[in-house]
Amino acid sequence: MEKSKVYFIREITPENIIKLYDLLDKKLEGKIAVKVHSGEEGNQNYLKPSFMRPMVEYVNGTIVECNTAYSGERNTTEKHLKTIEKHGWNSLFDVDLMDAIGPDLVIPVKNGYHLSEDYLGKNIANYNSMLVISHFKGHPMGGFGGALKQLSIGCASSVGKAWIHSAGTNKDQYTLWDNLPPQNDFLESMADAASAVVDYFKGNMAFINIMANMSVDCDCCAVAEDPCMKDIGILASTDPIAIDKACIDLVESSNDPGSSHFMERVNSRNGLHTIDAAYKLDFGNIEYELIEVK
Repeated sequence: MEKSKVYFIREITPENIIKLYDLLDKKLEGKIAVKVHSGEEGNQNYLKPSFMRPMVEYVNGTIVECNTAYSGERNTTEKHLKTIEKHGWNSLFDVDLMDAIGPDLVIPVKNGYHLSEDYLGKNIANYNSMLVISHFKGHPMGGFGGALKQLSIGCASSVGKAWIHSAGTNKDQYTLWDNLPPQNDFLESMADAASAVVDYFKGNMAFINIMANMSVDCDCCAVAEDPCMKDIGILASTDPIAIDKACIDLVESSNDPGSSHFMERVNSRNGLHTIDAAYKLDFGNIEYELIEVK
C-alpha cells in the first residue's frame, strides 16, 4: 500500500487549518457535516467554537454531534442541547445533534472483530461528506482520542456508544458500565465502528487533528487534568489511521518532559491496539509521509 500523506504545520491558527485542508487531494462537496467534540460541562481543554469558525465557514459546514453514554450533561438530548448552547456552538453555527430524535441509522460493519452493525445518529444520512476535526488528546478508556475515536464513538448514537463500549453485547447506557468487556475487545470495536463510517461516506471525508491543550484526559471529562505537553501543531489527511499514527509518533519523538506522562496514559490502556486493529480492517495505512508545511 502506498504511504498516506499527512500534512503538518506547527503554528496552530484557524487560518492554518484551512491552509492544510487546501493541500488535501479531497475537496468535500455537497452538504458537509463537521464532526467536533462539543465538550463536557466543566471541561477546560476542548477546542472552542470561535477557533473552529473560519474552517467551518470555509466549507459551509454544519456542526454535528451525538449524545453520550455516560452520566453527565450530554447523555440526553435536553441536557446536551443546553450544553451546546452554553458552550456557544449554536451562536456561531448550525448545529445538528444527530440522534436527538430516533430511530438510529443502522449501518453494516464488514468483517468486524466484534460488531456486525453500527448505530449512528440518524441525521448523518442528511450529509454527503464529513470533515472530522479532532482535538488530539489522551482518553481515560481508549488511551488517546483522535480521528478514529471521532469516527467510532463520536458518530455513534448513545445506543451505538454503548454497543461499541460493550463490544456488541449491550445497547443500554445505564447498565453498560456494570459489565465491560476485555479492553482489547473495546478497542477493536472502535476500529469496527470507524471502518463502517468510512465505508458509509465512500471516501468523501477529510481529517484534521489539532495537537493543542494535550491533557491525558478527554474533552468528555467534566474534571480533566490540565495539559501535560506544549502544543505540537495541526495535521491533515484523508487517512484517519495515518493521521492518528502520525500524532502518536510526534508525541513519542517529542523532547517535551510531558510526553512520557501522555504515553503512559496511552500505553496503560493499550491504546495503540486501536490503530493496529484499524489497519488490519484495511481502511487506511500505518505507513505515512509526514509533509511539514511552513
